[in-house]
Amino acid sequence: MTVTDHPKDVRAPRRAGRRPADGHERAILSAADLNRPVVRHSMRVVQGVVLAGLLVAGAGPMLWLFKAATSATQDTLRAPFALWPSGVRWDNLTGAWPRLDMGTYLWNTVVLAAGSWAGTLFVCVTGAYVLSVLRPKWGGILTGLVLATLFIPSVISLVPLYLTVLDLPVTGGSLQNTWLAVWLPAAANAFNVIVIKRFFDALPKELFEAARTDGAGRIRILVSIVLPLSRPILGVVSLLTVVASWKEFLWPLLVLPDPAMQPLSVALPRVAQTSEISLLMAALFIAVVIPVTLFLVFQKQFLRGVGLAGGIKG
Repeated sequence: MTVTDHPKDVRAPRRAGRRPADGHERAILSAADLNRPVVRHSMRVVQGVVLAGLLVAGAGPMLWLFKAATSATQDTLRAPFALWPSGVRWDNLTGAWPRLDMGTYLWNTVVLAAGSWAGTLFVCVTGAYVLSVLRPKWGGILTGLVLATLFIPSVISLVPLYLTVLDLPVTGGSLQNTWLAVWLPAAANAFNVIVIKRFFDALPKELFEAARTDGAGRIRILVSIVLPLSRPILGVVSLLTVVASWKEFLWPLLVLPDPAMQPLSVALPRVAQTSEISLLMAALFIAVVIPVTLFLVFQKQFLRGVGLAGGIKG
């Protein structure tokens, strides 16, 4: 009596989540549903309503601020939503510069943003490089300590940080009314360190090993290999740092009591009590339009950097 061997099923098991045979991604509405006129027109209406809502919520405040910045004071008070009853007042935008000393405050804001940007990149890049590429024995402990600081509310560390700025521990001096009082706290940003470290972790380790074999030192690897490959995430961190420094209010108010050194975010609320509403609105529009324009110009790089933050494979 012979045993007949049954042919084995050589078909590969179907994987969960595999695409359908037609190659299209699964969605809430299928292609057959979209072919129905009622469903298709309903989806277009829903999409239009959502898009209109996003435009009103996002661009509405900016458009109203522009309208108020180019309107007379009485028009803004009597009819805040009317479209220029007395005509467009372009002179408000030019008159805000000399009358509210916008040039000085804008320059202070640029200096603070540039210093915070440079300090943040230096501290966060070097810190992430040590934790991700050099990987010392105590790197895991230090990474845990950096992560732990993210769970501390900023308001809790505000008073100790302010007292430290007033009376430095070693020298006994004070950083009040100096740019360093804003630059140094902004540079030590745990979130940026973790974000950059995660990007460095995804870089190909073979490049570092090949560079060490060729005799490249630690600084050479950082400058010649890591930094050129990290332009997307460095652009994201740069944009976030500049925007955060531009809109910062409480900390510059505490450490920069001298009006001559205050940025726009601190100076404009101070001069609001003695300024015309039309000029104040013009100054606010100038202060807001600069970071918004900066984001719109670099939005492609920003979104690309966010997408690549954890997507590079070694």
